[in-house]
Amino acid sequence: MEIFDALMAGFATAATPANLLWALVGCALGTAVGVLPGIGPAVAVAMLLPITAKVEVTASMIFFAGIYYGAMYGGSTTSILLNTPGETASMVTAMEGNKMAKSGRAGAALATSAIGSFVAGTVATVVVTLFAPYVADFAVKLGPPEYFMLMVLAFTTVSAVLGKSTVRGITALFVGLAAGCIGMDQISGAARYTGGKPELLDGIDIVLVAVGLFAVAEVLYAAMYEGRVVESRNSMSRVHMTARDWKRSIPAWLRGTAIGTPFGCIPAGGTEIPTFLSYATEKKLAKDTDKAEFGTVGAIEGVAGPEAANNATVTAAMIPLLTLGIPTSNTTAVLLGAFQNYGINPGPQLFTTSATLVWALIASLYIGNVMLLVLNLPMVGLWVKLLKIPKPQLYAGILIFATVGAYGMRQSTFDLFLLYGIGMLGVLMRRFDFPTAPVVVGMILGPLAEAQMRNAVSIGEGSWLIFVQRPMSLTLLIIVLAVLILPRLFQHIAQRKLARLQQLDA
Repeated sequence: MEIFDALMAGFATAATPANLLWALVGCALGTAVGVLPGIGPAVAVAMLLPITAKVEVTASMIFFAGIYYGAMYGGSTTSILLNTPGETASMVTAMEGNKMAKSGRAGAALATSAIGSFVAGTVATVVVTLFAPYVADFAVKLGPPEYFMLMVLAFTTVSAVLGKSTVRGITALFVGLAAGCIGMDQISGAARYTGGKPELLDGIDIVLVAVGLFAVAEVLYAAMYEGRVVESRNSMSRVHMTARDWKRSIPAWLRGTAIGTPFGCIPAGGTEIPTFLSYATEKKLAKDTDKAEFGTVGAIEGVAGPEAANNATVTAAMIPLLTLGIPTSNTTAVLLGAFQNYGINPGPQLFTTSATLVWALIASLYIGNVMLLVLNLPMVGLWVKLLKIPKPQLYAGILIFATVGAYGMRQSTFDLFLLYGIGMLGVLMRRFDFPTAPVVVGMILGPLAEAQMRNAVSIGEGSWLIFVQRPMSLTLLIIVLAVLILPRLFQHIAQRKLARLQQLDA
């Protein structure tokens, strides 16, 4: 009852005309930011921090929160229509969503993305409301061994599921892991694999890699290999989902929400693991008649599940931020800085020292989800019309946005050369059928996995047995082995059965 009363008080604060206006502007701006490749919510929030310094703290936090989860909605739009994720979280959406768009089902893909985001965001907000302190207490008990094995599970899943060949998937993953090692060693501070270039001391920016591998590679590949061929498949699709689309999307939304919410609660970060796990789950659970759509004409479950997982993770990430003061992404790190600008330190005492602010912020999550649904669903038809833009102008626009976004991060011409070098690598990978997403996952999680592994071994006083001595870590290790072994075992058994049947027929 105390929680309900506190939430109602939060709604009373968040629903004032001024705060509602800030929420609306934040959601609209966040959606726009998500649509533009190379310009993420972290950059937008960082740029606006000085401007909002004189704004009342609650309004400012509601505004930044609107940008934060608005960008997650917007990122799916260009992923589906242009195969150009505005955020790394939308990479999985791009794989099936763009195939659906090319098959004339862009409207259904955008609709399932928007509704799935609303469902997942609302459920995750309920979790934040009810269980924030309890979930945070559990998350604190996870240590470096568990985090490392969690990332190994992500690596295994990504390599095994993406692409037609596990070998190609693992190769792409190792390219990403190697790129993630570039820069200064996190513990010793020594420069690694920089080639004497001072620009590489901070490593390669992940946004640069994502934009290069997806946006730039998409344009260069089209220019080099597709020529002037007009894709008749990119026709205007119906905006509404069919009954069959609803039937396939609803379970995927619920499964994606169930996968994403716990990952958001864990202060180890990232939407990449839950979105890829959701995609893997949907691909494995799909009916035989629907499995053929994955990677060909586009499966709607491959959009619905990952988008739900993405938004559930993003919303639930407010738990470690508010209750522990631990940011789980670049954007939540900037939000943490915004709190500190106002002299507020998120942590276990925040719910008592700044209760009005916290509950207004949680209430704004409910309001923002409704606003985003209202903003996005009626505009689905407008987004689909992007497909009618002539390809030369469209691709030129993507290159301009990608180039400006890459240059705007550090105002470095070196970044532009790097961007187009990565773009050419993306073209080669597409040409020879190597999946590109494992590269980005390896880059994001590689340095984190390395740090957690070294911390875990230190805890074990140099012994690697630490990974099998802790129950949760051992459980994750068993799951990793199951992911690697069971599919091949089942395939072997199926082949033997088929051979026996052929012998009997003979």
